[in-house]
Amino acid sequence: MKRCSRFRLPALALTVGALVAGTVAATEVSASTDRTGTTAVPGEAAATRLIVGYRADAAEATSDSALLRDARAKADDIIGDLRIERRLGTGAALVDLGGKAGTDALADALATFRADPDVAYAVPDRRAFAAAVTPNDTKYTDQWDLTDATAGMNVPGAWDKATGKGVRVAVIDTGYAAHSDLSGNIVAGHDFITDRDTANDGGGRDSNPADPGDWMSRGDCGTDANGDPVPARDIDSSWHGTHVAGTIGAVAGNKKGIAGIAYDAKVQPVRVLGWCGGAASDIIDAITWSSGGTVSGVKDNPTPAKVLNLSLTMTGSCDPAVQDAVDDAVARGATVVAAAGNEAKNVSGYAPANCAGVIAVAASDAQGDRASFSNYGSGVDIAAPGRDIWSTANTGTESPDTETYVTMSGTSMAAPHIAALATLMIEKNPALTPAQIEATIKKQARALPGTCSGGCGDGLADAAATLGVLYGNGSDVAIPDKGAAVGSSIVVHRSGYGPASLKVNVKIKHPYRGDLKISLFAPDGSVFTLRSADRAKGTDLTATYAVNASRILAKGTWKLQVSDVEARDEGYLDAWGLTF
Repeated sequence: MKRCSRFRLPALALTVGALVAGTVAATEVSASTDRTGTTAVPGEAAATRLIVGYRADAAEATSDSALLRDARAKADDIIGDLRIERRLGTGAALVDLGGKAGTDALADALATFRADPDVAYAVPDRRAFAAAVTPNDTKYTDQWDLTDATAGMNVPGAWDKATGKGVRVAVIDTGYAAHSDLSGNIVAGHDFITDRDTANDGGGRDSNPADPGDWMSRGDCGTDANGDPVPARDIDSSWHGTHVAGTIGAVAGNKKGIAGIAYDAKVQPVRVLGWCGGAASDIIDAITWSSGGTVSGVKDNPTPAKVLNLSLTMTGSCDPAVQDAVDDAVARGATVVAAAGNEAKNVSGYAPANCAGVIAVAASDAQGDRASFSNYGSGVDIAAPGRDIWSTANTGTESPDTETYVTMSGTSMAAPHIAALATLMIEKNPALTPAQIEATIKKQARALPGTCSGGCGDGLADAAATLGVLYGNGSDVAIPDKGAAVGSSIVVHRSGYGPASLKVNVKIKHPYRGDLKISLFAPDGSVFTLRSADRAKGTDLTATYAVNASRILAKGTWKLQVSDVEARDEGYLDAWGLTF
């Protein structure tokens, strides 16, 4: 049964949804003024909530009582009511101006918070939407995106090196509709949608990331800048998150459906998009939780992801609120991949692809051209297939019905190709950092076989070439306290000599890294001292060393040797690897 949209407010003029329990209770702070703001235009400056980040040395950054005092002090200068919703996972405050607030209230609130020297940033809580074009019903019977010699990503050539085993990928999207070609690779996720209308499942945040459907009637989401209804016509449920998840982790070798690029990986569905999109504040918390951070009122993620896929876009620059979440995720070791967007415009105007530290992905087609809808520009890092991509879905036009397979097009479809490639890379060399993953994908890309006006990054990603330069060992090796050196070996199958700058990636867990001495032994017996014990303070060690291996034949056994030269602490070698 179709929902009656006349009883719903436009999604960009949000009412307060279910409150999430946390350290800051929802608290009303009424202004003494009684002015009425103008009605905001959905799709423009129609946000009714702000994300406010305080400087680290400000009391409001950590003290809830100080935050509430500050809100009360500012209320007199702001049109409408002021409500502290909650703290986000980044520590920023989510401030609600009330459902009737318009552009005047928003402008006043932003100006008031931004004028405070203790405020690092104040930005609207924007709306994000899935970055996919309307699904194509034409049955596309071959996964050209993986296998085509000209325009595909050369994936089969990577499968003898890695299949994603042991690596988790968070799909931050519309959730998951049960599908037998995916179920074996799904791990517990979470639903981060706070607004009940957006959630469309009868509640707010909970531990069930099931996708109830995101169908919309004409005009459900208000009107655009021209006064036209959004959406312009009735739209069936997309099952967008399930399609994205299938590209990454659909089971292979089961004699049905498709093969995911990282078909032995584990996919963690994290729901942020529903009816009329999703809120930036929910996406921020989802990024935090998925990567192993703490979100108030939500149990910590017991299986944090090493790769986050964001097949969604928000118009505008990457504001500090979203950038903080990305920075924190990367600092925890998560690789963040985002769709460039489908407006055929410069990616600089679309977040989170335009955020620093994100791998921004443009879409290419079966001819090797930039897909006509794909965003472009110097901010794009890489291109991947994104038109007519075959993956898992559902037949339900509203709520879930029967599992199926469909083709979809969009940068939403391109992004999971790169997220899956990053997953293969992490299995092959677990010591890689997010920056090294991005750099290696870009370096091993081949020229886009077609044309790309505006810029498509370093070209078309090549899975086989990327995996071909990686070698690693993720087995833990205990490092005894002031004991004998321990070693870990990697067998390299490469012809010819090594590079002049062979990258040695090392991750060690240790309470005092200044005690560590590290050496690399080449197959011919050459020894490279990578690190001498220097008594430097600090815990753990994540480092990349470069050695000149240009006179050493690459093929053979390479060994990393680690010793702890001082007493009173112990640790272990977590992982190490070589990037040729």
